[in-house]
Amino acid sequence: MVVVLSRRTESAGSFLSQVLPDTGSRRPDLGLCLPTVRRSPGCRSSATCTVHWPTEGKSMSQRIRRSLAVTVVGLAAAVITLLSAGPALAHGFTSTVYGDVTVGDEGQVRTKLELEYDLFVVSAADYEKDDPLFKQGQPAFDDRDATGMVAALNAHRKSTVGYVTKRFSVASNGVTCAPTQVGDFTLGVREGVPYAGMLLDWACAESGAEHEVRSGLFPDSEEYVKGTKTILTYDVDGSSGSAALDAEHPSFSTGQTWYERFWEFLRLGAEHLLTGLDHILFLLALIAGSRRLREIVLAATSFTLAHSVTFMLAALGLVDAPAGIVEPVIALSIAVVAAWHLFGIWRRGRHATDLETAGHGHFSLDRAGWLRLAVVFCFGLVHGLGFAGALGIDEAWSWQLLWSLLVFNVGIEIVQLAIIAVVFPLLAVLRRRSPKVGLWATGAVSAGVAGMGLFWFVQRVFGF
Repeated sequence: MVVVLSRRTESAGSFLSQVLPDTGSRRPDLGLCLPTVRRSPGCRSSATCTVHWPTEGKSMSQRIRRSLAVTVVGLAAAVITLLSAGPALAHGFTSTVYGDVTVGDEGQVRTKLELEYDLFVVSAADYEKDDPLFKQGQPAFDDRDATGMVAALNAHRKSTVGYVTKRFSVASNGVTCAPTQVGDFTLGVREGVPYAGMLLDWACAESGAEHEVRSGLFPDSEEYVKGTKTILTYDVDGSSGSAALDAEHPSFSTGQTWYERFWEFLRLGAEHLLTGLDHILFLLALIAGSRRLREIVLAATSFTLAHSVTFMLAALGLVDAPAGIVEPVIALSIAVVAAWHLFGIWRRGRHATDLETAGHGHFSLDRAGWLRLAVVFCFGLVHGLGFAGALGIDEAWSWQLLWSLLVFNVGIEIVQLAIIAVVFPLLAVLRRRSPKVGLWATGAVSAGVAGMGLFWFVQRVFGF
């Protein structure tokens, strides 16, 4: 840095020239960087002295900016890596089994299970060493031949029923009950995916006041999917409710306490957001396009209120929207919110994060901020339907069910707030330290998110 000394600062120039030698600007013994004074002709009389300060302080600032840039670019690279892993990551390389436990004939326990068809076929064929099952069932799935899919399951009943009963069980007083299939396999659809349905009656030698249900269906060790969850509703043994089972919590008792049930749904809500890449990308797009902390707080609040309303209504059966419409719109919402920020960069360049006009009122949003908030709210309504579809609860109204749904929603919000708390402050610091790098980083993330959203939209609309 160069400082020009005027006549009024001539004495300062003289002082510096006396204190500091012309050739030295560092005092290692003090750990300080000091200025060097260089005189121009006539310095003593016309004040054209210049003071040259070392640029180490500037270098330190540059290193900080570079570190922040590397961190944010690393986050962007992580997002792009996730995107490149393919569209299946939208809900995962994972699967959900749905079940209903009720009282069957002659006091037996009846379970109704729904399993993802293609995963069921490949897992049962591999586990039971039944290649003909795969050769018959997979082509029927590829052709979307519902009759052929059901026929394959029924023709290889020994393998298909055997696979389920070896990984799913009901017990009473510690003794496993004996299963018997009731009727044939059926076929249904959940979120656009074919699901195989089956009924099993369990005869229990030991009669107890409660039953334990255990699920180990589609474990990670099979290497087809990871983190399979079994969502169960039950109305048996004088109690009713819902439960979520996975590898870490593979069983539950129909006599479980209320706080055990609530903890399951809190964990399930948190895990659902963490494993649902489409919802995470939507949140990242909101963060990247938010210019101030107030905007991301309002956007997150708007999104939360909207998806909470439709989630509750859909989970309670008061609102029903086909997955064939909900899922493509969710994908489109990701692309739109991300493209919103890209449009701002294209239109306003380095001023994309500036407020166009100072807003009035308590929220102090400009017109673009209010419009974005309205769009986020509308898309939040659609995401709520997606959350409810993923939970897949089919249970009669009760206050216990309502509280379970609220806790599930709280689990979603905890993860959402955690992501905002980690990402937005880092982004804010980067924008302040190096606006150009911050703009580039958010643009790169938004471009990747928008591209993936469009890809998912086309895939979900045309089914490929």
